Amino acid sequence: MKYTLLIPVCLLVFSCQTPSTSAPGAAAAAPPDSSSTALPIQGTWRLITGTVITKGVPVVTDYTKGSSFIKIRNGSHFAFLKHDLNVAKDSSNHFDAGGGVYTLKGDQYTEHLDYYTDKQYEGQSYTFTVSFHGDTLVQQGMEGADRENIERYVRLK
Repeated sequence: MKYTLLIPVCLLVFSCQTPSTSAPGAAAAAPPDSSSTALPIQGTWRLITGTVITKGVPVVTDYTKGSSFIKIRNGSHFAFLKHDLNVAKDSSNHFDAGGGVYTLKGDQYTEHLDYYTDKQYEGQSYTFTVSFHGDTLVQQGMEGADRENIERYVRLK
């Protein structure tokens, strides 16, 4: 009789424990903000258009022609990769990459740029407002005092 009760109790105790996702000996990452589950930001996104407005002058870039740009987000980190689709003979494909950690609180998304091809931007943080429209993500915010950046992404399956 003692053993019949012990087995269900053990199963209940072990099933309630949270599994570890880090490698043995690795420092545990901070858990993502619980509000990140309210917005489906995690995954791989292809940048479709980017609009930069500097001192009131908009410049729109169509990222579906001539280049490919993706941004990948997990529960705590982001990375972006961009390159030209027309490979030059000298292999200068204008590759660009960066990444770091992010926070998400409601619709306020902040990227902390830890890695970037252009070192002068490393260590900077950029806050954006994010919104979702089906499989489209719009990320909009200021990059400096006079430069607004509006990016439209589509989720990759």
